[in-house]
Amino acid sequence: MQADAIIVGGGPCGLSAAIALEEIGLKPIVIEKGNIVNSIYRYPTHQQFFSSSEKLEIGNVPFVIEQRKPKRNQALSYYREVVKRKKLTVHAFEEVMSVDKREDGLFIVRSKKQNTDEQTYETPFVIIATGYYDHPNYMGVAGEDLDKVFHYFKEAHPFFDRDVAVIGGKNSAVDAALELEKVGARVTVLYRGSEYSGSIKPWILPEFESLVRNGKVKMEFNARVIEIKEKSLVYENNGRLKEIQNDFVFAMTGYHPDHTFLSKMGVGIEKETGRPLFNPETMETNVNGIFISGVIAAGNNANEIFIENGRFHGGLIAKELLNRIKNRD
Repeated sequence: MQADAIIVGGGPCGLSAAIALEEIGLKPIVIEKGNIVNSIYRYPTHQQFFSSSEKLEIGNVPFVIEQRKPKRNQALSYYREVVKRKKLTVHAFEEVMSVDKREDGLFIVRSKKQNTDEQTYETPFVIIATGYYDHPNYMGVAGEDLDKVFHYFKEAHPFFDRDVAVIGGKNSAVDAALELEKVGARVTVLYRGSEYSGSIKPWILPEFESLVRNGKVKMEFNARVIEIKEKSLVYENNGRLKEIQNDFVFAMTGYHPDHTFLSKMGVGIEKETGRPLFNPETMETNVNGIFISGVIAAGNNANEIFIENGRFHGGLIAKELLNRIKNRD
């Protein structure tokens, strides 16, 4: 199958890139291993965005809601509507397995659908917009592979009347702790930092601090997890080892991009930052014809690029491709 461009990843930044390419007359295909905006779908059911709705808009399609900041379900509805209105070609539940460059400069993209059917695409341009949410940062401690340990938080109800440890001290950890306490879980938050992170949403920190002051959530700063056991958890706090009763663990320790996937294509990765080698004016990597879009451009620093600024990457890519098309003609 031939395509003007293949976009790997159907999140907001991948969809925005598809729209930008459509606007210059190209017909891209978006390949997404889940459904559209799959990362947002995996957010907690109660999740409210930090950004206001207009900063999440793509393709000049208004995102109109009554509140200032949208919730997860509103965002899912909005991006579905964008795909319908813009008539984007999205191959959902299809995973890209490899991207190889031929001697003539074209790329061969091989993918696999859920029913195991394989598909091969030929294209002059590939845009990687895979984000980072599929790859959690592991702590490397004993017991982290137990079934009681989760790196994603969906909802709190199953953990009523359970002893739950939340590892981390940023938004995802605080959000999880608030929801868990609300349903009656006994919550201990373990954070290696010495104070609250400055990135915590300002409208939720006072509520969390109040729970800590009133003894409804136990907060341990300078805490480092040593071992996770079937019925307990061991951590170090200011040089002292402590062991607490524990039924479940939410390790909200962040996520990282898939460096292996990029490296197999020949894309260089900065060792210190995890940032792919690319031109910020065009978003093209060191491999001619391979571009990146969205948070993957930030490398290991996931707090640098969000939907609200990553959505503009597609415009930079489209501008570069339009220039090449004009020069070729």
